[in-house]
Amino acid sequence: MIDSLSDSKILWQPGAEQIAGANITRFQALVTERYGIAFHDYNSLWRWSIENRELFWPLLWEFSNVLATKTSERALTDGNSMPGAQWFSGSRLNYAENLLRRDDESSAIIFHSESGERREFTWRSLRALVSVFEQHFLAIGLKPGDRVAALLPNIPEAVAAMLACASIGAIWSSTSPDFGESGVLDRFLQIEPKIFLCADGYHYNGKWIETVSRAQGVAQHLTSLQSVVLIPYGQANNPGTISGTFSFCRLADLTRDYAPRALSFNQLPFDHPLFILYSSGTTGVPKCIVHGAGGTLLQHLKELGLHTDIKSGERVFYFTTCGWMVWNWLVSSLALGATVCLFDGAPLYPEPSNLFRIAQQEGFNVFGTSAKFLLAVEKAGVDLRSDENMSVALPTVRAILSTGSPLPPSSYKYVYERIKSDVCLSSISGGTDIVSCFALGNPTLPVRAGELQCRGLGMSVEVWDETGRSLIGEKGELVCTKPFPSMPIYFWNDPTGEKYRESYFTVFPGIWRHGDWCELTTSGGLVIFGRSDAVLNPGGVRIGTAEIYRQVEQLTEIAESLVIGQRWQDDERIILFVKLQPGCEPNSELFDKIRTVIRAQLTPRHVPAKIVAVKDIPKTISGKIVELAVRKVVHGEPVKNSAALANPEALEYFRNLPELQE
Repeated sequence: MIDSLSDSKILWQPGAEQIAGANITRFQALVTERYGIAFHDYNSLWRWSIENRELFWPLLWEFSNVLATKTSERALTDGNSMPGAQWFSGSRLNYAENLLRRDDESSAIIFHSESGERREFTWRSLRALVSVFEQHFLAIGLKPGDRVAALLPNIPEAVAAMLACASIGAIWSSTSPDFGESGVLDRFLQIEPKIFLCADGYHYNGKWIETVSRAQGVAQHLTSLQSVVLIPYGQANNPGTISGTFSFCRLADLTRDYAPRALSFNQLPFDHPLFILYSSGTTGVPKCIVHGAGGTLLQHLKELGLHTDIKSGERVFYFTTCGWMVWNWLVSSLALGATVCLFDGAPLYPEPSNLFRIAQQEGFNVFGTSAKFLLAVEKAGVDLRSDENMSVALPTVRAILSTGSPLPPSSYKYVYERIKSDVCLSSISGGTDIVSCFALGNPTLPVRAGELQCRGLGMSVEVWDETGRSLIGEKGELVCTKPFPSMPIYFWNDPTGEKYRESYFTVFPGIWRHGDWCELTTSGGLVIFGRSDAVLNPGGVRIGTAEIYRQVEQLTEIAESLVIGQRWQDDERIILFVKLQPGCEPNSELFDKIRTVIRAQLTPRHVPAKIVAVKDIPKTISGKIVELAVRKVVHGEPVKNSAALANPEALEYFRNLPELQE
């Protein structure tokens, strides 16, 4: 048994040539040249970046060639205030201008749908479409600070509309079309958008799902709307109509009425609002998290350029929807001159290796996905290194990224044994709250099973116990002890900042407490064990839920699992819920097998007191399991906003389960 993963086996190491050619190596050389500091390893560079934030962030700005008008040489004001620190006061920039630097006939966006459709936009054609949207937005009277809301699948038009919005200085907010009407309204009613963009539907798992009627229901409740734009996707000849007191048009109307022209980029203050993202909303109406243009851009340039090593002309893919912050992160790859690769549909349709086939066909260099996807393709038996699948080999893929939930050690080993042996597999973690990462990959560091490779440059990440003591090799709370540029600039409709402070700064005043239960290893990596508010506590021993998932979900009989702590006889006991694979039946033999694996690989304290087979596992729209909502239902407590779930009906199964009454 491995109690700490600090000394876990190294699965991959970069070669000398790869290290020498990495962007982060060039950046480190620039620091040495500029300040005369020699670094013996990454951790020493990281330490310098957090101890010298007023030097690090401006140098990153310079290295990344940020397009801006700088009228202030001071990078950081009130640098010990969190929240409250001010970054690059006096500077002015435009996010879209930085993403649309190129204007040529090479590929800017490559799009695939599960139906087999493929479309490609060059930089020139992308700029032309952005111009069309921009002209319409300006004609409607869109101004800096106004909101544009989008209910769109992950199609190129969503990227173009967002860039047009950003070019003006308006605020973009998007959700995935698989949200129900009430879930969309929970978000968009709060922000009162002036413009609403929607599509006629989307593809998923071999089906065409119409969304015009849903968009109509949303639009009629948004009294702030002045314009609705319908983007045909699946039914181009008859996409439908949305009626109301607002003006209505289809994308074809815009391309007919507006000829592409030179783009105008409105340069605005560093912290001018760019995006509104949303919390999951499972404990109430979703919080509207507002992110600034400068902080988002600078943080993404660091993470994509230095930590992911993206270079101009490379092809970058991440499986995501427009309702997940990974979409915003992916699109920022354009700022590096890279080609953004989009996919709409079910990731395993029409067969489990479909995304890998597209990656091989298009020559992806970076392949981003989720831990759940990697587990699913493993259970489906996908083996790209077998003789019969050599046609799906990934010769161009040099990095595989995973996020959404902790990536278990078994999935690391699966990737190297069955997908590709020579690849930098980087599990990354951050979230909607910071539209970026706290810990992520590094092309110059080894990959260890179960570990995120490193803490991000400029991110003062530590692991603390409940007294605020910094830990190494022990489990605790993930905190960030110093401000960073991509902190939210504020929450919408939170004039006093109370909701903002309550979300991150009440446990440790003045310190960002993120809510992850994790361990900092002696090598400088990070192991995440799940959400700290879902940590199990039987007999006073704190156990991360991901520790149990790592063992249970390796079993071929298990499709998914969810674990909670149930209050019981003045203590807490562990309850494990399992969704079985088709054809598997719940029985004592299977449950004994699960207990044996957990006991052997972890400790007797990890063994659940009860194992219950369920038909489905409740999840958010973005696919994250909702341990806290299930825990509330089990304890007879109300779940304030079940509409935020992708499958709210699944929650009802957990209410008054007879197995949990004994």
